[in-house]
Amino acid sequence: MGLSFFIFLSSGLFLGWSLGASDASNIFGTAVGTKMVKFRTAAIIASVFIVLGAVSAGDGTTQTLGQLGSINTLPGAFMTALAAALTIYWMVELSMPISTSQAIVGAIIGWNFFASKPTDPAVLTKIAATWVMCPVLAGAFAVMLYYLVKKIIRVSHLHLIRQDCYLRVGLILAGAFGAYALGANNIANVMGVFVPASPLQSFILPWGWELNATQVLFLIGGLAISCGVITYSHKVINTVGNGVMKMSPLMAFVVVIAQSLVLFLFASTELQEFLHSNGLPAFPLVPVSSSQAVIGAVMGIGIYKGGRDINWQLIVKIAMSWVATPLVAAVVCYVSLFFLQNVFALEVFR
Repeated sequence: MGLSFFIFLSSGLFLGWSLGASDASNIFGTAVGTKMVKFRTAAIIASVFIVLGAVSAGDGTTQTLGQLGSINTLPGAFMTALAAALTIYWMVELSMPISTSQAIVGAIIGWNFFASKPTDPAVLTKIAATWVMCPVLAGAFAVMLYYLVKKIIRVSHLHLIRQDCYLRVGLILAGAFGAYALGANNIANVMGVFVPASPLQSFILPWGWELNATQVLFLIGGLAISCGVITYSHKVINTVGNGVMKMSPLMAFVVVIAQSLVLFLFASTELQEFLHSNGLPAFPLVPVSSSQAVIGAVMGIGIYKGGRDINWQLIVKIAMSWVATPLVAAVVCYVSLFFLQNVFALEVFR
């Protein structure tokens, strides 16, 4: 393993930074937008738990992306990740909370086309179905939680000051859970394309915890996501926090919990094994978008309350960006691979 590996990995680090700037802001966007949690506090908590989730539970969703397209050279992985990162960066500059999952899927399909590799329609259908299931599930969870929490508050007769205190603590705990779920679910988007060609080896931490080669890769990717959260996520926080609909602290708490549950459902191998062992249908292990989950949760509550406060014009704009993202990423990846192979004579596929 030499310097060349880290040069090729740089696009994955940029992609991780972009994810931190875009998707990761959603775990605390509503809390910061409602002034219940300071941005610096949110960024620190999010960074720590994103890394923990990525290292300890990131394997499941990575396998699904590998089934979509197994990129077998480092130059190919570099350009696939870079195409997704550039697509995300352009959307973030427009303050659009787009889907990193859609960007990397589009880029992988672009690599498949360039390398004349088949794209498994069953895997692609499973992934695309989650793009619909994710916001719908988040909206349903948000409505149920909003109704339940409001009822608990009404029955308990809590003083407003105590309510405020509980909500602040609740938002921090929910954000920590959301950050862990985001790291577990979305690290595949950042480092998944590098797993087949990675030369990294296992590593033993000072306190005796051994990381396998994939976990070392995920640790690096998790740190890159954290950098994006700390340095640049404030741009999208304003859109998610208050752009779609003005929210109360209670609504912010419910939105964070709802999107965290959705990300956890699509990332937990333990939950999938438990459901399968009891003869129950299980959620596929697929990287889903926290942006889509947050928007779905906010819309769910907004529709439950009559829909009058929702910024429908912004919703249409966001939906258009979700449609455009995988298409743009696929085209950018295809063109970039052609450039990399023919100008620099690098092997982008085998």
